[in-house]
Amino acid sequence: MRRRPGGRRKVCRFCADKTLKVDYKDVRTLGTFVTEGGKIVPSRVTGNCARHQRALTVAIKRARILALLPFSTLGV
Repeated sequence: MRRRPGGRRKVCRFCADKTLKVDYKDVRTLGTFVTEGGKIVPSRVTGNCARHQRALTVAIKRARILALLPFSTLGV
């Protein structure tokens, strides 16, 4: 018998807490979903549902264009 890898099922933070919204101006919340190098963390790692992951991706890209978030920090 082989066990499936992994532990507890991840839950979407935005579905669990209805007061939390995806907003491009909220840099602190968006920063938790971006790696140190500037990449967007995938939903299989964060546990976000598809709807909120798409909204999060758009918000991160908007924040990058408005220079609220960096595109990358590798060259600095």
